[in-house]
Amino acid sequence: MSSPVELPSDGTSPSSSWAGFLEEAAKEVFSLMVGMELSPLAPADAPETHEVTAMIGMAGELCGVFGVCCSKPTAITIASHMLGLSDDEAVAHSSDAIGEVCNMVAGSFKSKLKNGLEDKCMLSVPTVITGDDYALHSLVVSNRLELAMQLEGNPVKFTLELRS
Repeated sequence: MSSPVELPSDGTSPSSSWAGFLEEAAKEVFSLMVGMELSPLAPADAPETHEVTAMIGMAGELCGVFGVCCSKPTAITIASHMLGLSDDEAVAHSSDAIGEVCNMVAGSFKSKLKNGLEDKCMLSVPTVITGDDYALHSLVVSNRLELAMQLEGNPVKFTLELRS
């Protein structure tokens, strides 16, 4: 595991090492809690549209939104592996599973940062949006970190949008 990084002095700008912490957190959660391995995906290969988006609000010294996006079949696969259900049974639990994965990755990422950030930043309850015709727009983003990964060849996108 990598050693934690210092929170930037302005409290909002992601340092160059934050992408590594985000990737490490995502891989750990998927390996331990979902029982599946994530692998890197070139950002150019990650589609811009998704059918499932889970979001966690971050408030305090680190303020913004953390998100996980994927296709509905990928969300079902995640729920199936995470809960030990058949794909048919997992359909009804896919939104909850993606919300919980988002929560765990955000918490793991936050714990990798120094300066007691975990005590100075609170996470909200996950919100999950599903459908095939929606767009998310954050009105207060000044810094954005995006990580494209793949799960069994299917894209999963992680985003951290921070407010200044």
